[in-house]
Amino acid sequence: MKILRPGIVGGLSVAAMLAAALIGIFFFAWRAAGLPFVPFDTFDWQTRVLPGRIIAFGIGSMVTVIRALKLGPTSTTAKTAEQAMAIAEMFIAGLVGGFVAFLILRTARRLHGFVVGLALGVVFGVPAVLVTLHGSETTSVGPGAGAVWVLGAFLVWGPVVGHAEQRLIGIEKTTGAAADAAVRRIDRRRFLVQLGGTAAVITVAGAVVAELGEARRREAVTMSNGEPMRWSATHPLPNANAAVQPAPGTRPEFTPLEQHYRIDINTIPPKIDERRWRLKVSGLVEKPLALTLEELQSYEPMHQFITLSCISNPVAGDLIGTQRWTGVSLQRLLPDLRLKPGATHFKVRSADQFYEVVSVDTIKGDPRIMLTYAWDGVPLSREHGFPLRICIPDVNGMKQPKWIECIEAIDHWEAGYWVERGWNNVAQMHATSVIDTVAVDMTMIDADHRKLVPIGGIAHAEPEKFRKLKCRWTPVPGSGRSYALRFRS
Repeated sequence: MKILRPGIVGGLSVAAMLAAALIGIFFFAWRAAGLPFVPFDTFDWQTRVLPGRIIAFGIGSMVTVIRALKLGPTSTTAKTAEQAMAIAEMFIAGLVGGFVAFLILRTARRLHGFVVGLALGVVFGVPAVLVTLHGSETTSVGPGAGAVWVLGAFLVWGPVVGHAEQRLIGIEKTTGAAADAAVRRIDRRRFLVQLGGTAAVITVAGAVVAELGEARRREAVTMSNGEPMRWSATHPLPNANAAVQPAPGTRPEFTPLEQHYRIDINTIPPKIDERRWRLKVSGLVEKPLALTLEELQSYEPMHQFITLSCISNPVAGDLIGTQRWTGVSLQRLLPDLRLKPGATHFKVRSADQFYEVVSVDTIKGDPRIMLTYAWDGVPLSREHGFPLRICIPDVNGMKQPKWIECIEAIDHWEAGYWVERGWNNVAQMHATSVIDTVAVDMTMIDADHRKLVPIGGIAHAEPEKFRKLKCRWTPVPGSGRSYALRFRS
């Protein structure tokens, strides 16, 4: 009983160090060779199989915490939190698995550490392989090679854990002598320090080297491709000459690309090779099509200023953005798709297994619905749907697939990805208005010698429903003040 506490602490320490080392190896292999990164793949798989209510609760709670603690831009911070949770989840699983192996070996002394560890590797490796084969967003190698790597890594990790735990147990054996107890403490400490140092080197070196390699790769790509000129760099906004200018502190009317929110079902965005990508059109069509991006761009382009908002965006939240989107109107594309008479809906599928259903009648009645391949005059970024996404004005982002790969013509309505999980069936954007700032330090005196205080904010609604803007305030009793409102559209 005297050695129970240090034994448990030692077993947990070994399990924790080797779990961290395994994650570091997976990270290095992902960055250096494009092999699957199991923590992210497993987390993505879980978000797809968990009930919609749990996912909705998680998203809502995350948004609330980020805003309450002012941790930064909601979408960026949330994505970082998801990635951290994915890594923490695998670390905890490895910790628990390694500690269970320790308890088994300490209880059944006749068992060999290699056998117990191999069983541990199988228990972890087989499910991870199934997740990888189901669809890994992190890998750039074939599913077979990815599966072999994942299983092999776990089958090596497990026996290493078993051997280390058994060696620790050997040090912990009791002989009853005080001198022996002191020696055991020294041996145990030396063993844990050596193991910890090795694990730390593997973990840190793997992460640092992988990140340096990735940074150099991104820099090389940027230098080879150059930075394309954005539309906003050479063109004023349509309301640039309006008499009223935004008050200092008002959010940008035209959202910079780097600040546009990103909410999706992936820890990292899908990576799509434009040279191999095709938009496949199938189902109830006269002849299946496979359109290249260049062929889509050959149609007369449509340019629209569109405001997108996440359905989880709270009042005054930052999960909303306005951009100039470029693409081809689906209404214009319809005749070339040659639909059969029974086709009533399009099922739009994405590379990340996301999908949504759009009515053909809706497309016929609204030329604004378009397949988008550029924003602000430059190609879509990987994070925001490259090479193709759909833009449907006046509905929330939950019904607008990115990374589109396939459009299937069907003869009935189906629930989309989020609707199938219990979310809003229509997801219509609601009229909203927000005051961002009251610029009391920027007061002005007009021609009538009235003191003006700039108030900045936004108001948004569907164009046909936006008829007038109402403001209401409570005058200070007896102040004798009058109020005037000027706004910019």
